Amino acid sequence: MTNNKKQIPMVDLTAELALIRKPVVEMVTEVLDSGEYILGEKGKQLEKLVAQYVDATYGLGTANGTDALQLSLMALNIGPGDEVITTPFTFFATAEVIAQVGAKPVFVDIDEETYNIDPSKIEAAITKNTKAIIVVHLFGQVANMKEIMAIAKAHKLRVIEDACQAIGSEYDGKRVGAIGDIGCFSFFPSKNLGAFGDAGLIVTNERELYEKIHSLHNHGSSATYQHATIGMNSRLDEFQAAILLVKLYYLDIFLHKRKEIAKRYTENLNNNDHIKLPPVSENREHTFHQYCIELEERDKLTAKLKNNGIASAIYYPVPLHLQKALQYLHYQEGDFPIAERTAKRIMALPISPMLSLHDQDYIISTVNRFVEGND
Repeated sequence: MTNNKKQIPMVDLTAELALIRKPVVEMVTEVLDSGEYILGEKGKQLEKLVAQYVDATYGLGTANGTDALQLSLMALNIGPGDEVITTPFTFFATAEVIAQVGAKPVFVDIDEETYNIDPSKIEAAITKNTKAIIVVHLFGQVANMKEIMAIAKAHKLRVIEDACQAIGSEYDGKRVGAIGDIGCFSFFPSKNLGAFGDAGLIVTNERELYEKIHSLHNHGSSATYQHATIGMNSRLDEFQAAILLVKLYYLDIFLHKRKEIAKRYTENLNNNDHIKLPPVSENREHTFHQYCIELEERDKLTAKLKNNGIASAIYYPVPLHLQKALQYLHYQEGDFPIAERTAKRIMALPISPMLSLHDQDYIISTVNRFVEGND
């Protein structure tokens, strides 16, 4: 059966805008009337509120999530000759920023249940040059931070949380971003808290790190036309900050809706030998930036969904250690078998907070018919 009436998107930003248009327009108008477009009051307010939301002491807006990661490495004085451990199964930016500062990305395979870095494999990758671990909370699922922080403490390593997909996710009752030394968030439009363009934010509990990042993100400037170090231009746009202030008000409502949809999927999709559904650990709050399933006939199911008017997405078809841009690291196929197997099997279903019960049922029935071999 083909759904000719409409396409069900991965993220329905149009429907979301219809819900919040009035307060967004009012907030953006305030920025226009203020004439304050860079490093203004909206940005300061957002920094404060996001820091409070994750229970961190300091927040600092950036131009995007990638810059947030790079600024974090720069603030920790990580550069040429240093190594940073991270996962091969994530968006390219996580490794890209390590290379950008001149350090070496060192990959560790993932846990097959959470898709996050496997703590049991980290210590084997530590050398005298290792300075930090970038932990990615992938798809809104939290990594095993208790074990990772214990390893970091034992080896005197810094921990950067790449929480770009996981704002609001929790580990043992504590929200991600404020568990490690620095937390980084992306507000790319499709994120659980998304701007209407690029935007990002850093949180930390260390004043010295905050002050350093504060200088670095504005050309290394501590006072007007005074530059103590080489920085970058990565300031949060005031219009994006205004929009994010509105959407932050709705964040917990939208996260609750995502979790409800995920629960409904898990309860109604056929969980058999042919399909693997995402587990949720007891001590973690998964916010489902993506609802990912695994199956051998992934590509056939994505084609079937498309033919039935249902969007889907594949995250991530080529693990980072096999990317052409990182060939100089000399990793080979087979080095990280769990990440490589997952990359061939995983796919994401629509999980927008705007997804209606009717559309959820349609997605569930379409997947089930395929898995049962009836379609």
